[in-house]
Order: sequence, then C-alpha cells, then structure tokens
Amino acid sequence: MSTSTRPAIHHLGHGPRQRGTRFDLGRALLACGLLYAVLYPVANDAIAATAYEGYDRMSQAVSELSATGAPTRTFLMVLAPVFVLLQVGFGVGIWRAADGRRSVRIAGALMVAHGVTSLLWIVAPMSRREVIAAGGSTSADTMHLVLAAATGLFVAAYVAVLAFGFGWRFRVYSALTLATALVFGSLSAQVERIEAGDPTPWMGLLERVGMGAWLLWMVVVAVVLLRRDRARDEVAAAEVSARSHSARPRPSGPRLTGRRAARSRAARRVSVSRTRVPSR
Repeated sequence: MSTSTRPAIHHLGHGPRQRGTRFDLGRALLACGLLYAVLYPVANDAIAATAYEGYDRMSQAVSELSATGAPTRTFLMVLAPVFVLLQVGFGVGIWRAADGRRSVRIAGALMVAHGVTSLLWIVAPMSRREVIAAGGSTSADTMHLVLAAATGLFVAAYVAVLAFGFGWRFRVYSALTLATALVFGSLSAQVERIEAGDPTPWMGLLERVGMGAWLLWMVVVAVVLLRRDRARDEVAAAEVSARSHSARPRPSGPRLTGRRAARSRAARRVSVSRTRVPSR
C-alpha cells in the first residue's frame, strides 16, 4: 500500500509548481506592457525633453525629440529597439493569455505587428520644424506621416478587438480610450501650421493626452490579464491540494473521541512498554 500511494501523492505535489513555472514566462511578457507604459514617458518627457534645450512639451510634438539633427535623437534611437522588444513581448503575452478567446489572440497579434512596424521609425525621422518651414522636407518626413497614420490604425484595431474579450465595463473603458486617443491625436496633427512656420501652442499637450490614454490602456490590460493568470493558478493549486488530501490513506474503523480515545492511547502505551526488550 505504501508503494502505491506515495508516487501518486508525489505527482500531485508537483502540479502547482509546474503550472506556476509555466506561467512565469507569460507573466514576464505581460509585465512588458507595464514597463513600456512607464519607460516611454520617462525616456521622452522626463529625460529627453529636459536635455533638449528650448524644447516645449506643451507646443512641440514627441517626434521632435528624435528628429533629424535633434540633440536627443541618438539617446532615443538607442532605446528604440528596447521599446520594440517590450511591445512585441506584450503582444505575445496577450496571445498566450487568450485562453481560447479569438478576439484576445487577434489583439495580441496586432500588438506584435505594431511593435515590429515601430522599427521603421528609426529610418523615418521627421525634420526639425524650422527645416520643414523652410521647405526642406524629405521623403523621411512623408514616411513619418505614413507611420503616424499606421500607428493610429493599429491602436484603434487592437483596442477595439480586445474590448470584445472581456465584460461590458472593459468595453466601455476601451471605447473611452479609443475616442480619447483618436480625437486628441487628430487635433495634434498640425502639419500645415508647421509647414507654414506658424506656432503650435497646444500641439504637444494634445498629443500627450492621446498617447497617455493609450499607455494607460496598456497598463489596465496588463493588470487585468495578470490577475486572471494568478486566479487560475490559485484555482489549480486548490484543486491539487484537494486531490492530494483525498488521496491520503485514512485510518479504518470508528473514530474514538473523549475518554475512549484517551483509554486507547493509554492501552497502546502499556502494550508497547511490555513488548520492549530491555537494553543490556
């Protein structure tokens, strides 16, 4: 009996550990979304914007920090592959956490595609606004505008698709996120004013509001999926514990309580003392 029950208990005991190890990678990938949402504004608005003398966060676009000839371009280009890896990793994490839901898988795939496409920003920087105003735009500026439009489409696609993978509250939140990102993003697209050399007093603020809504959405998605993953692990651990408890051999016969149990224990002690061989 002892040889037949121990392997089963040993196997059950490894259940939650194997499940937890398997989901460690998924949690790390989902955490990429959190890291991206924090690192992006820190790198651009806290570090690069501070190092760029004369740069105005309220009136200038984020892209101007990495524009051709900008003093902060090298710093941001070094970080560009990091942002790509974080976004691709987050997309893979969403895919892995789909749990059979097609909309979540599609959203994860779109996030990965968005991350891969972001590599093109390296070869498509915008020119500095004084160069554009002087008529010095290049093909890179045109490609920059195309990438900006593609980014809006990607964001709209995976925010809308992922909304169908959860409840109505998340759908409402996704709709508000999408509306904020698209409306403020459209208001910040003041290409004509830059080409004319006119000031753009609120362009930077409008763009940052739209981007902030998108980054906050990434945080919410990561937290929601991480909580669901942890809840699945807790349910699995509880099931394994219940199975392990039910697999333990139980003593046969009626259970003794109170005085009967005390008398039984005393009788066993006397029996053991009588059968004990005295040491010489």
